[in-house]
Amino acid sequence: MKTIRHIGTAIGSALFTVALLVSPATAQPAGPGQRGELFTDPAKQFPMPGEWKDKPIVYDREAERADADLAIVMDQDIYYTLLPIIQKFGKDNNLKIFVKEGTCGIAAGMLAKKSTDMGGFCCPAGAEDRMPGLRFHTMGIVADAYFVHPDNPVDNLSTSQLRDIYRGKIYRWSELKTPQGGPVPDWKIKAIARLHCQKRPGHWRQLLNMDKEFSPRLSEVGSIPDMIAQVAASREAIGEEVLTMVEKNKNLGKVKPVKIDGYRPNDSAALASLKYPFYRTYNLTTWENKNVKNKHAQKLVDYMIKEFEKLEAERYGFVSASRLRQAGWKFAGNELVGEPARK
Repeated sequence: MKTIRHIGTAIGSALFTVALLVSPATAQPAGPGQRGELFTDPAKQFPMPGEWKDKPIVYDREAERADADLAIVMDQDIYYTLLPIIQKFGKDNNLKIFVKEGTCGIAAGMLAKKSTDMGGFCCPAGAEDRMPGLRFHTMGIVADAYFVHPDNPVDNLSTSQLRDIYRGKIYRWSELKTPQGGPVPDWKIKAIARLHCQKRPGHWRQLLNMDKEFSPRLSEVGSIPDMIAQVAASREAIGEEVLTMVEKNKNLGKVKPVKIDGYRPNDSAALASLKYPFYRTYNLTTWENKNVKNKHAQKLVDYMIKEFEKLEAERYGFVSASRLRQAGWKFAGNELVGEPARK
């Protein structure tokens, strides 16, 4: 029986930077204190040299040593969620699938070098991700949760309050109220953010458009474990991460997800209707040109889109591609490219 092989988190800077295009669903640029661009235009391709287009896939040493039938590199967030599905597909189809854990930037870099069959992203495609012959497929979205220390009595924030916290306009927790309308301790707010994928659309840009709009008092972290650990260690802190990563890092301490506009992050129906407004987009890529296309890749994508529907939606806040379509989200082929009209 052939086996699945995977390796630990890849360390290093992103190998491929991306630029931001105007979203096809957004007519005007975002102003101060507003959401940024959420998607790029799938009809636009990033120009690559002619010789690049004819270059075949050449695995790196790790995938080559694994004698892989299919090689995938994925962002750590999507890796944790989708790896069990990939493993089952590999076992059921007697395939050796090499899966590398990394970042969206590392995935884009290896695709640009043509050293992997597939890439996995927790963000919508950036302009430079849209290379000739590369297609994006959306598994679904997952709620981006905001959370505080368990001792913090605050349980609900409006989107406006959350933006003002991260802009530094709300500076102390005592400016807010408890669920019962009572006072909150007069603690300074320690806002923590991980401003990853700087030039990709979506993710933290759903809160504020540009990094310079965040408060100068903002505490930036570079990793998911640091985010969880710092919020768990400080009663003054607020941070954000998907609930699957909170669970994975629960050994670092407890945090308390808060409602946004009255809705919990694990309320998948609220997320599908955008009543809960913050999310990440889980994408996988395939090559369509004959000289780089892997015959197993599209079969895996089709399988994973169906299997994503079986994930624990009400535990983690997952919304599958089929539910998004039913709710009016915009797709180009298999790729999510726009939100539904807001009521």
